[in-house]
Amino acid sequence: MTDGATRLRAAGLRATPQRIAIIDTLDRLGGHRTAEEIGGAMRGSGTVLPRASLYHALAAMAARGVLLVADAGPGTARYELAAEWHHHLVCRACGVIVDVPCVTGAKPCLDARVPGAIVDEAQVVFRGLCPACATAAGRPASSAADDDRAGA
Repeated sequence: MTDGATRLRAAGLRATPQRIAIIDTLDRLGGHRTAEEIGGAMRGSGTVLPRASLYHALAAMAARGVLLVADAGPGTARYELAAEWHHHLVCRACGVIVDVPCVTGAKPCLDARVPGAIVDEAQVVFRGLCPACATAAGRPASSAADDDRAGA
């Protein structure tokens, strides 16, 4: 992954120390993180950013594609660093969010077929059991190949 300053400049944003710190923090934490988790980790490493500034920076970076907002349904927004557009599976048992590749690999991924509309993004949220919870429940995760063999 390229460094934070390069990502910001490529997106047409100023590479401020605060924005770079947010990117570095997300890169270090990995996964899908709330603004509170990002701010807490930044404070823990000595970078203090006022809450409003953090939310403003996250919104600006998400709007320019530097960060993705991990759509997991209602609730707190979660942010992530990602190179490719994708969707999410939210585990009903443990709440973990798992990345699911987009069928086409690019936005909008689905054709909404709304006459006169311009659709530039589609976010799909899958719900079910993550692989670990499916295994723990004695229900191995299904795959498209399994469904095809079963005639689904």
